Amino acid sequence: MGGVTRREMMVAGTVAGAAVALPAHAAGEGASPRIVVPLDTAWRFHLGHGADPAQDFEFGGSHETYAKSGTINIALQKPDYDDKGWQAVELPHDWAVDLPFTKFGEPGSKEDHIGAFQGFKPLGRRFPATSVGWYRRKLPIAAEDAGRRLSLEFDGVSRDCLVVLNGFVVGSNESGYAPFTLDVTDFVKPGEDNILLVRCDVGLGEAWSYEGAGLYRHVRLVKTAPAHVRQWGAVARCTVEGETARVALATEIDNDGPAATARLRSTIFGPDGQLLATLTSDPLALPAWGAVACPQQTMLARPAFWSIETPALHRLVSELLVDGAVVDRDETVFGIRTIRFDPDQGLFLNGKPVKVKGTCNHQDHAGVGFAVPDSLHVWRIEQLKAMGSNAYRSTHHPAAPAVLAACDRLGMLVLQETRQMSSNPEGMSQLERMVRSGRNHPSIFLWSIGNEEIHRGTENGRRIAASMKRRVYELDGTRLVTEAMNGKFGEGASSELDVMGCNYYLDAIDAYHASHPKVPMIGTETASTVSVRGEYKRDDAAGIVPAYDTDFPKWASTAERWWTFYSERPFLSGGFVWTGFDYRGEPTPFERWPNHTSNFGILDTCGFPKDNYYYYRAWWGDAPVLHLFPHWNWAGREDQSIAVWVHSNCDAVELLVNGRSLGRKPVEHNRHLEWQVPYAPGRIEARGYRNGRLILTDRRETTGAPAAIALSSDRRRLAGVGEVAVVRTAIVDAKGREVPTASNGVRFALSGDLRLLGVDNGDPRSLEPDHADRRSAFNGLCAAIVQATGTGAMRIEARAEGLRPAVLLLR
Repeated sequence: MGGVTRREMMVAGTVAGAAVALPAHAAGEGASPRIVVPLDTAWRFHLGHGADPAQDFEFGGSHETYAKSGTINIALQKPDYDDKGWQAVELPHDWAVDLPFTKFGEPGSKEDHIGAFQGFKPLGRRFPATSVGWYRRKLPIAAEDAGRRLSLEFDGVSRDCLVVLNGFVVGSNESGYAPFTLDVTDFVKPGEDNILLVRCDVGLGEAWSYEGAGLYRHVRLVKTAPAHVRQWGAVARCTVEGETARVALATEIDNDGPAATARLRSTIFGPDGQLLATLTSDPLALPAWGAVACPQQTMLARPAFWSIETPALHRLVSELLVDGAVVDRDETVFGIRTIRFDPDQGLFLNGKPVKVKGTCNHQDHAGVGFAVPDSLHVWRIEQLKAMGSNAYRSTHHPAAPAVLAACDRLGMLVLQETRQMSSNPEGMSQLERMVRSGRNHPSIFLWSIGNEEIHRGTENGRRIAASMKRRVYELDGTRLVTEAMNGKFGEGASSELDVMGCNYYLDAIDAYHASHPKVPMIGTETASTVSVRGEYKRDDAAGIVPAYDTDFPKWASTAERWWTFYSERPFLSGGFVWTGFDYRGEPTPFERWPNHTSNFGILDTCGFPKDNYYYYRAWWGDAPVLHLFPHWNWAGREDQSIAVWVHSNCDAVELLVNGRSLGRKPVEHNRHLEWQVPYAPGRIEARGYRNGRLILTDRRETTGAPAAIALSSDRRRLAGVGEVAVVRTAIVDAKGREVPTASNGVRFALSGDLRLLGVDNGDPRSLEPDHADRRSAFNGLCAAIVQATGTGAMRIEARAEGLRPAVLLLR
């Protein structure tokens, strides 16, 4: 296995699913023969019922009938069914985020514990009235679509869903995260009204945290010729030969029609749009209702490499020609790069050592739940990169296509993980869809086949892991395989892994490396430090943990301890912090009402940094960092000792209190500085020095009472429809200083080409709704998530009783 893990590997990446028909370009004339119709709008939604047929299938009084022909005779599948009383929604959509916070049982009971882990949203079999949802819309099938192959592509549906078209059950899907595609050609009525229904049932969940409900990712209708490139069918595998890259293409072509003869034309464009190569195959005999795979290869001299610093992306256009005419055109975005894992020196990207500085992340955000718009995914990744992070783990499921595309473009490595660790047909199907849809993304550098599975350390786990790894190699073969193991290192599935994935258990890592010196290692899950933004004293009764790097569950560690441990060991490839952002559910350590949101995040649910953000920024990045905390509003604690911390990568830091120096302390690598300071109103100030020279200053002042609102956003212009901005809303005093203890209620009003998606404040106990026009500030801050509906003027106004209002213009 040591030889395998050292091998050089290169990969190119397919973008999963276009949003519009592909344009014509230099490699082909005329309009694209492949038509991709986004289905994100014009949906109607209604709750069904998991136990009462009269409130579920029998909408409109129709009798429930599921025939052996695969049809359902229900009123809502009829074209004339009146759905005006249903809610009009757009995708992505998560109905669970709108459900009221609900007590599951008495405080301290088992039910209360379960409710906390689900974010106290009424989902599951005990809540049948809110755990089933129906979606309905018309499907645009024109008369000229007769003769085309028609498919529905779903990027993800939560959860167990049934898809019905014109009364026919056209398919189902079990996983809430794996993409799936349904060929609906036989069930459409070209030129007539076609009614599409999707029934989602979250009675049984997949995770031990909040996971949303409904059509929370994109849906598309794809129209192709009978002969076409298979979805995710264009694969590029590359090897480096000196200053040249050999690009080997393998393109899978389906022919859902009579036998035909075709040619495949593959065109490669460079990151600057320059034409680099055009390859045209010999005539291909396409069997009737069959498939072929067409291999092609070319050499690219001195290609631009994809890296974290310079994520150069190439473009592959695959065109299928019959009788000289282009009948199908597919497009792939890819990046050329090498990956190598070394058991002694860790990860190498393009021959250079890279320490993985990663975070684990749920698909969950303030104000929107699981229904995260594409541009909000981009914003989240930008916040992580600004912290110094270079890697992303979507936990514990395949990342959304928008996440992969953003990581490709922004230069963020991805550990891609399947949801179900099983070699049963469903588990292997989920694995195959994950690998096929992601195998060409340059950002993906490692596959994970599971996380903390109960059978991980058993012989069953070993056999399952062997079967899954074998299938990954068949589908990809350019990346290695890991599994996130919490303990049982060296047991069960461990023996089948190319890279040992370690969750916590720092004390077991050195021993495993000593006994398995040929196996590379990576921290698949680390830290799990808990903190609440802006809080600096533990209060168990109130459900609050402080933002100092001090509190963690028994299995975990502080940020400082894990990173110091990993950074000192070259054989460790780096690791992934649990977690980048707070998320709903799993509110450790207070698993009780009303705590409904985790405290693990380096940023809160809104994306506001906690103090540990600056620890990572100091030791993961190159720029000078000086961060002083806590705030200095401690009325009633005069003369009491306050722990004052500094996160900094300067050589030394001096602390001043009301102008009096408490001395200069040297900064120890990967450590923080700390003083005990008797509180007196006024100002504390930190001064950072390098080479004896003052380079940075940070201060905290005792503020006055709340007097006004201040609005800001790093998105000062929303360029297109659907673009999202996170509007930071701060309560300030008369001097414009943010009041770190303020809790004023803020109301938002929008005008112009803008809509309000949701609001939040990062308080893990807040029971205020996400979809509303108002929110209370928590420790001085709250957020509004807004989205462009056009390209005209966009205005946001925030008001609070007794405070001066604020206006922010986005143009």
